Amino acid sequence: MLSIGELAEHAGVTVKTVRFYSDRGLLPEAARSTGGHRRYGPEAVERLRLIRSLRALDLPVTDIDRALDREDALDDVIAGQLEELGSRLAALRWRQAALRLLRDCTPEERADRLRLIGAFPGGAVPPGTAALARYWRRVLPLRLPARQVSWIIDAAVPQPPADPTPAQVLAFARLHALATAPCPPGHDWRPPPPERDPEYRPSVLYDGLGEAYQLAAPALRAGRSPHEGEALDCFVSAYAHAHGARDTPTFRRRLSLRLDRSAHPVMERYWQLAGELATPQDPTLGAAQEWLRAALDAGVPGRRV
Repeated sequence: MLSIGELAEHAGVTVKTVRFYSDRGLLPEAARSTGGHRRYGPEAVERLRLIRSLRALDLPVTDIDRALDREDALDDVIAGQLEELGSRLAALRWRQAALRLLRDCTPEERADRLRLIGAFPGGAVPPGTAALARYWRRVLPLRLPARQVSWIIDAAVPQPPADPTPAQVLAFARLHALATAPCPPGHDWRPPPPERDPEYRPSVLYDGLGEAYQLAAPALRAGRSPHEGEALDCFVSAYAHAHGARDTPTFRRRLSLRLDRSAHPVMERYWQLAGELATPQDPTLGAAQEWLRAALDAGVPGRRV
């Protein structure tokens, strides 16, 4: 049996450290001497060294207690700590990029950039995406099926980069400001709908557009110019079926003009900013829509790409 002083000497720590962990239940006593002094078994040396190793990794005492009580709990503790550390590192990278953004701008730009960054809810860095999701719920046609709303929001809302550049911090801040700006009187969040049509079925349109965007994605990733093919046919077919029409040269010409008329400046700005957060291997829905529109215009006589 080891006294508290002998245990401290064997483990290379102070008596105060042994007493601290004993008082918190991490280092159970094996017995007490007749004088009431603590006594520990030889296994306490290894247990104390393990506690010190876990504390050196900055694990909280409560997590160490769980890890010592159950052999399989250490994996959960490590996973939780890695997740927490990842979040803290992401926050530090965002703060670093935001500070560089402020350092490198002109005095005239600084006040506006501080306002944009300060508008994140609760000053969260990196910011959340709830405001962007709410924006899309306002923008999308009413009564779309929940499954469509879900995939559109998942695809349309960019995630904050884990290691952003100052330009990406600014783009995300501007995107957040755009999504949370009040709608001016007399305007609508939603882009103007296609011509009023009793047969118009938006759920059919969005199903077809989702397929067309997937077909166009490889061409966007490869940097190929807009061209006719399966993606464009699927794109036109989505609009035709949504309106109970057929894909004909006349329909394509009318669709090209209709898409020009329905262009919405707020939505165009949204996709411009979202594009600054995307990578070439992950094109936005807006980039796919513009590529397909350009391919459509290229095939319509008298239209310019």
